[in-house]
Amino acid sequence: MSDFTSVTDADGVAVITWDVPGKSMNVMSMEAFNLLDRLVDAALADPAVKGVVITSAKKDFAGGMDLNVIARMREGGAQALFDGLMGMHGVLRKIERAGMDPKTLKGGKPIVAALPGTALGIGLELPLACHRIIAADNPKAKIGLPEILVGIFPGGGGTTRLARKMGAMMAAPFLLEGKLSDPKAAKAAGLIDDVVAPEDLLAKAKEWVLSAKDADLVKPWDAKGYKMPGGAPYHPAGFMTFVGANAMVMGKTMGVYPAAKALLSAVYEGALVPFDTALKIEARWFTNLLLNPSSTAMIRSLFINKEALEKGANRPKVPDQSVKKLGVIGAGMMGAGIAYVSANAGIEVVLIDAAQEAADRGKAHSADLLDKGMKRGKVTPEKKAEMLGRITATTDYAALAGCDLIVEAVFEDPKVKAEVTAKVEAVVGPDCIFATNTSTLPITGLAKASQRPEQFIGIHFFSPVDKMNLVEIIRGKATGDRAVAKALDFVRQIRKTPIVVNDARFFYANRCIIPYINEGIRMVAEGVEPVFIENAAKLVGMPLGPLQLVDETSIDLGVKIAKATKAATGEAYPDGAVDEVLFAMAGEGRLGRKANAGFYAYDVSGKREGLWEGLAAHWPVADAQSPLTDVEHRLLMIQALEAVRALEQGVLTDIREGDVGAILGWGFAPWSGGPFSWLDIIGAARAVEICDALTARHGDRFAAPELLREMAAKGESFYGRFAPAAKAA
Repeated sequence: MSDFTSVTDADGVAVITWDVPGKSMNVMSMEAFNLLDRLVDAALADPAVKGVVITSAKKDFAGGMDLNVIARMREGGAQALFDGLMGMHGVLRKIERAGMDPKTLKGGKPIVAALPGTALGIGLELPLACHRIIAADNPKAKIGLPEILVGIFPGGGGTTRLARKMGAMMAAPFLLEGKLSDPKAAKAAGLIDDVVAPEDLLAKAKEWVLSAKDADLVKPWDAKGYKMPGGAPYHPAGFMTFVGANAMVMGKTMGVYPAAKALLSAVYEGALVPFDTALKIEARWFTNLLLNPSSTAMIRSLFINKEALEKGANRPKVPDQSVKKLGVIGAGMMGAGIAYVSANAGIEVVLIDAAQEAADRGKAHSADLLDKGMKRGKVTPEKKAEMLGRITATTDYAALAGCDLIVEAVFEDPKVKAEVTAKVEAVVGPDCIFATNTSTLPITGLAKASQRPEQFIGIHFFSPVDKMNLVEIIRGKATGDRAVAKALDFVRQIRKTPIVVNDARFFYANRCIIPYINEGIRMVAEGVEPVFIENAAKLVGMPLGPLQLVDETSIDLGVKIAKATKAATGEAYPDGAVDEVLFAMAGEGRLGRKANAGFYAYDVSGKREGLWEGLAAHWPVADAQSPLTDVEHRLLMIQALEAVRALEQGVLTDIREGDVGAILGWGFAPWSGGPFSWLDIIGAARAVEICDALTARHGDRFAAPELLREMAAKGESFYGRFAPAAKAA
């Protein structure tokens, strides 16, 4: 079977159908592109063919280019990559010109894209080269160019065509933000031309082909006198647009995301030259980007590795463990969020709390989220009623009968959790898996309260549950494979990304993020200018500075964690200097955003107004400030070293999980691909140099782990050394 097939009907319309064998979604490969080229050639050369419709046999049109193919395209080097891109441009340009006379722009054959559903990436770039884009009225369909989200930009002509079709300003949300739209919104924005009833899609496409005139086939940029909407760079309005766009990109990316800069450069430079030259410029910038290690790392972590983990790359080989009935113990924000995402995935949920009022409040959280969805047109009243009907809010543990998975989300106290464990196990069946949602408490210790420790596992959700994609699954010393598989299958059901780690204090995510927060607080105590700390964090790509992050998570939580850690580690406790600041802030009632007072000041509505002016009175700013690179290295390296130690100690068993978990869990510099990818970008030898310099200035917490030193001595990289695990999927 072929990815594309072509059939010409009695009216002379050739229908080229995209249907990749064995896949639920069409993705483009180089072989498929070559086949499409041959089919287009045949249609244009056949006098019996009056025009062409390109469509899909699947419910969607296409999910884009196979990013595994893009990852392999680098292997031939810059020239081969550039030549391959220009070959793709040649095929799409052939579709666009459709055999018309290059001088008169007449005699071409109409080519229409008929989209039954989602069209992303090359799945929209191909239609943009057609003369008309008609989409089925499918509210679930997504249309757009999301490449920027995985570290590249639309390199199949989408950047050049969309900028010339809409103008730089109107195209910016779709190119620079990866904005996706349903068909009606896409038509309103000017991305596509028509939206029709699904059953009429092919008929309407053929009708347009048979009625199209020569003028309907000429793209604006090929017509004489074309002017770019909104103005080209040398036009006063266009000049203002591009200056503003450059400022916007730098403001949002802090200059660390090469894809945004490359995209803007391709649009700007392309707008100064004829269309075919602009395509060549786009190909050059795309080549430059694909050879950038940041692009490599982002594609690997945010697409290839993430997808592998979601498909169960590290799942134990046991039968399907999909959840049919879920019990959630604790109806606070975390438990309520777990109930919502589970019911949304079609799972029956029993939500239990000590008081009926609290349980009802937990269910009401789902109602509130659904109401917001209704206001945005994403949820119908019927869907809301159906979803809420799946949640039973109660105080009665007997309602848990028949549950095959329990997620306990009560207060972070071992005694409370132990009591809940006993209550649950008294009513559930012997095969039920028990999961505790905890961010800090070791699972092996909590499992001692269970009569079936092999069926006891940790599941760490991140808040807010409905928005955060990562779920950290923690295997205790006695946890069996079926429990791990159950947790992984559950996470897949609720459409989130799992990582599986072995038990240790703070597991993986918190053991890396707490040192980041602490390093920022430690710098405040040292006299580093607070705004300098926050800006340095953003300049290396962290979404939040450490002081803003501790405000968001709450300072009193930091105090609790500090006290618990000190009790557990005794004289080895490393963060006395941090506690001086943290405890003082808590003592003044500055507990973070929830108290409208923390390291930042807030207005009465809770809006952040800037760093608290009182910080300097407590911790005076030093006259001599550290170099920027020193602050940046401290903030990034303190996280990366914990990731290496987690791998070294067997908490992490797969560097893919380390990188994906870091980006999705706490936002570790996404441009880098994660801590292991970042260390590979700078090289182990350079990382050890940085560690030695930081250790000399700031202490042993920056000492390079033995694994990193060994790799530096051998000239190894993490993805080189641990490649077998990385390729397991």
